[in-house]
Amino acid sequence: MTKHRIYAMSVASVYPLYLAKVEKKGRTKAEVDEIIRWLTGHSQKSLDKELAKKTSFEDFFAQAPRMNESRALITGVICGVRVENIEEPVMREIRYLDKLIDELAKGKAMEKILRGQESAPSK
Repeated sequence: MTKHRIYAMSVASVYPLYLAKVEKKGRTKAEVDEIIRWLTGHSQKSLDKELAKKTSFEDFFAQAPRMNESRALITGVICGVRVENIEEPVMREIRYLDKLIDELAKGKAMEKILRGQESAPSK
């Protein structure tokens, strides 16, 4: 089975699209970064490094410091598919991130987006 082409895309190539989506709704880059740090366990420094290296989505999630266990609480539809029903692990992680960015763009409170938890460290 061939891998989906998004797996080889760099997170850095999609990151500006995430920013544009949320900024036109009055949200911020800091909030996008907070979501990514919460999901992956990256610090701001390590996140910036991965973006600069143009790490692929597949490697980004495979090498994440600590995927947040609460990500299983992320439910709903993204791109017409229920995220909780996606069986392929890498695609599920990508869609979790997409869902969180959507929630931010729709004006949801950060506490609810982060499933009532503290964000990851920002250093």
